[in-house]
Amino acid sequence: MHRYLRAIGFSKVKKREELQKLIHEVVVTAISKNHTKEEASSKKKQKKYWSDMDLVADDDEQVYAELYLDFADGAGICVRGQFDEKNTFLYEYYFPYLKGSQISSNEDITVERHAEKESYAGICDDIKVGVSLIFYLQNMVPYKRMKVQNRLPVKGTSLIMSGLSVSGTIMMPIIKNEREKRKSKKATDERNQLIAQARMGNEEAIESLTLDDMDTYTTISRKIQKEDVFSLVDTYFMPYGVECDQYSILGEIVEYHQELNRMTKEEIVFMTIECNELTFDVCINKEDLFGEPAVGRRFKGTVWLQGYIEFPE
Repeated sequence: MHRYLRAIGFSKVKKREELQKLIHEVVVTAISKNHTKEEASSKKKQKKYWSDMDLVADDDEQVYAELYLDFADGAGICVRGQFDEKNTFLYEYYFPYLKGSQISSNEDITVERHAEKESYAGICDDIKVGVSLIFYLQNMVPYKRMKVQNRLPVKGTSLIMSGLSVSGTIMMPIIKNEREKRKSKKATDERNQLIAQARMGNEEAIESLTLDDMDTYTTISRKIQKEDVFSLVDTYFMPYGVECDQYSILGEIVEYHQELNRMTKEEIVFMTIECNELTFDVCINKEDLFGEPAVGRRFKGTVWLQGYIEFPE
């Protein structure tokens, strides 16, 4: 059972038979509605719960397929597999997904295949975050199509990120006036410029960043004795655990809404989070969220990071 299945409203699915019914519904619904991508796009706008299927044949003439089915608006299950010579779908694996609503980054992306199965991880070096973002690739078929067409590496891609969470807490914001916000924004912009220069080998920028980090460490070490750490740290984005695509985040809630899983009727909370100047969507089961979300408050939790790469035409 996938750990993050509960994030999209399937916390009560415990048995293998129940999971097989879910997978069967995704496969049957997506194949029975075998429409073109243009039709799927138009139906997505008209229909709250949509299904889709995308195919690609590799150099060995093996036809890979991604089958999608929403169980809430933008959240559902993807089933991947192959079609054999008799046009029979051969199931390989599944994963829950959340479609992001906006572009998170325009930096160049590197994609690598996982060792265990035909799935892929993406790597994006966005200077705003300070670490290399490693995410689970949602749209494998378009990437394989670009590979078959010998169009890789490709420039001009954009990344739509999203995260599934099974544990989260709502925290109150740090109160700042307009002057403090402008000062913080200016300091962040200057730091991003230094990071960009340091990547190009500028020794003065590297030295300046090192001194800034030392000053920050000294300041926090002094204040932490009398103040709570979350009154000092406004936002963070850090790797979590041993799996490279899971992160611990703390970010401001920009927008949120709640919906029901159409099958289980479990309540799902959808939030747009701004974290380290990176904006992406997160969904979590209402039962796993401690506190009441609101715009301006902060979300603290762990997320499984997913990414949808928009390739240029």
